[in-house]
Amino acid sequence: MPADPAPRAHSPGPRTRMDDLTVERVLRVVEAIPAGRVVAYGEVGAIVGVGPRLVGRIMGTWGSSVPWWRVTNSYGDHPLLARALPHWEREGIELKPNGLGCRMSRYGADLEQLRADAAPALAELETTAEAEAEAAAGAESISTPPVHSTGRSSRK
Repeated sequence: MPADPAPRAHSPGPRTRMDDLTVERVLRVVEAIPAGRVVAYGEVGAIVGVGPRLVGRIMGTWGSSVPWWRVTNSYGDHPLLARALPHWEREGIELKPNGLGCRMSRYGADLEQLRADAAPALAELETTAEAEAEAAAGAESISTPPVHSTGRSSRK
């Protein structure tokens, strides 16, 4: 039997947990994508700190309330192109010759600008999450009575 491989050091990679805060962070970045521009799942993920598959999963589950048609794969192809096309036409996004999506080189958003545009909404979200965590911790310490020991055993 081969020996177990050496343990690998944990490297801080993208967050993979789909919690409420992560969902909100993804949706807020998507809301900040300007009309007429697109961003790849991985680019949204890089801003938020998650992987592209998680961004896709979040968009598939909760993305209907944001401009979902502005998020594509890294080639500019859209998985729901037939539904995205009316939005793209309104925003001036043209199909590339293969008909599967748009040219990222032409319609890709300026990522530094997107990061800057999304920063206030993300900061507000972090502040709100921190305040809620502090309030929950405070409420927990108030509602949980301290346990006092009498120093005697309950056994006889």
